[in-house]
Amino acid sequence: MPIFILATKLQNPNLVKNRKEHGEEFLKLVKDKVPNVSWIAHYAILGPYDFIDIFEAENEHQAAKVSLLSRTAGAAFAESWTAIKYPEFLKLVEDLE
Repeated sequence: MPIFILATKLQNPNLVKNRKEHGEEFLKLVKDKVPNVSWIAHYAILGPYDFIDIFEAENEHQAAKVSLLSRTAGAAFAESWTAIKYPEFLKLVEDLE
């Protein structure tokens, strides 16, 4: 399945008080609305975003749903990217030679 990266920034810094509960609610919402999504990793990060999630989804429509759900769960800003596994990227490079 394709891999996607979701970077989010909280809309309210006070949401850190109940972060575990908010995170669990978000994952439950995703599992309910987009059941085929498979989580690879979740990181709290430094920089312009608060969190990065790496997940697999069947297509960009499912990834968009995850992004939209993050907004309903407290993200003020969400940005999504597709990712290509490095060995697959190297095969793409080989095809260009």
